[in-house]
Amino acid sequence: MTAPRFQAAENIYFPSAQFSKRFDLGNLKVSENDYETLKKLEGAFERKDLPYFKSFLHTSRNFPLLLRVHSVCMLEHIGNEEMVEPLCQVLKQDSSPLTRHEAAFTLGQLGFKSAVPSLVEAMLHDESPIVRHESAVALSSIGDPSIIPELKRAIDDKDEDVSNSALIACEYLTYLQRRHGIQDAAKTKIRL
Repeated sequence: MTAPRFQAAENIYFPSAQFSKRFDLGNLKVSENDYETLKKLEGAFERKDLPYFKSFLHTSRNFPLLLRVHSVCMLEHIGNEEMVEPLCQVLKQDSSPLTRHEAAFTLGQLGFKSAVPSLVEAMLHDESPIVRHESAVALSSIGDPSIIPELKRAIDDKDEDVSNSALIACEYLTYLQRRHGIQDAAKTKIRL
């Protein structure tokens, strides 16, 4: 048996008591039962059990952040196009910007054009700059030059990092389009 790709929760550092008093940690805290759920996630990862992840993403909205983010990140390595719709739902509906960011990242790494409409929506309208930034990067990774007009709109984002990410993605897709032609640009997958 190979070593698990993801480390169990023993290495997680919890916030200090002073930090906990200043901020509502809500779903950041992890209980003993959550460690059991984490173990189940890792088992599903080893089995490449996509139906388990699909169900988990649908039912985990009130679970601790660690579990939601971990499940989304695992899909980068085992997901297929079947996972695009559940990840798009996470991107649209999860209350945590970090989880939405990871959903955008994973969608970009999976590289399916079926994720493009949700990523464009998030890039242009999500309230969190890290989600808008990662959505622009993910769109670049997917390599669909048809979204260049939307990237040009995102260049005007009030957040400098989002604006720069959209500019880089736009320039990169323009380059691919010139170098490989419209039909072949989407075949080239590069992580910015």
